[in-house]
Amino acid sequence: MTVQLNHTIVAARDKKESATFLAGILGLEVSPQYGPFVPVEIPNGVTLDYLGSPGAITPQHYAFLVSEDEFDTIFGRIREAGLTYWADPYHRRPGEINRNDGGRGTYFEDPNGHNLEILTRPYGSGG
Repeated sequence: MTVQLNHTIVAARDKKESATFLAGILGLEVSPQYGPFVPVEIPNGVTLDYLGSPGAITPQHYAFLVSEDEFDTIFGRIREAGLTYWADPYHRRPGEINRNDGGRGTYFEDPNGHNLEILTRPYGSGG
């Protein structure tokens, strides 16, 4: 068996709202609650398990590799939702996308301040 990431826990003030936000933007489904977690399964089998956190949330970064067509669809949802987006992870280039490695990418935040990214080419893949 090769090593694969199976799931990760995502801290959230409201786990259901946060899972619904991600699923809606990416065009995925929220799975039924499992114990204290509200999971969102990504098509490659990795699950983001949202867990309610009563304290301060330390923002994390989650990047999603998508096809060119999926980028167009997801980016449309980001813009339709009126979300601020940036071309860079430091949020210095608002209202832009990047063209790193010959692809496209953008960053946006979820309701907890997690830095989410969609990109069409993995880092270092060319271009």
